[in-house]
Amino acid sequence: MLDHATLRTGDLEGTRAFLESVLDLKPGYRPAFSFPGYWLYVAGEPIVHLIPGHGGPVDRAGESIDHVAFRLVDHDGMRRKLDELSIPYSRMELPELGERRLFVRTPNGILLELVFRERKSEFVGHEDVSDAVRLKNDLDAAPSVKEA
Repeated sequence: MLDHATLRTGDLEGTRAFLESVLDLKPGYRPAFSFPGYWLYVAGEPIVHLIPGHGGPVDRAGESIDHVAFRLVDHDGMRRKLDELSIPYSRMELPELGERRLFVRTPNGILLELVFRERKSEFVGHEDVSDAVRLKNDLDAAPSVKEA
């Protein structure tokens, strides 16, 4: 069971503000570590930890975490919010899973996947999941473009 994700960023304040405005995460208690950072909460739980990083491009061929996904509600409302904030996004429709997804990047380039489950899916065969992974990889390779 995933407890939280820790994101390294060269822009603590910008990343915190982005996550607050897009995902409605709220900064909260964080132990007095010897380095700066934030713990961002939803429903009383610290699900994202932000710590300083040096920035720079990620070697997408190397071993690293590719993205962090958040299960949310109100797909259309989130699209309106992203449009109002002028945040570019790409979309993915996965009807076999009963899901719609939006992909956004933080100001310093961290990929976030926003997952909206419209219904509980039936068991999905291996081939269908592979197709979804290939589609996601195609989206990762494409430039981020906001769709109307």
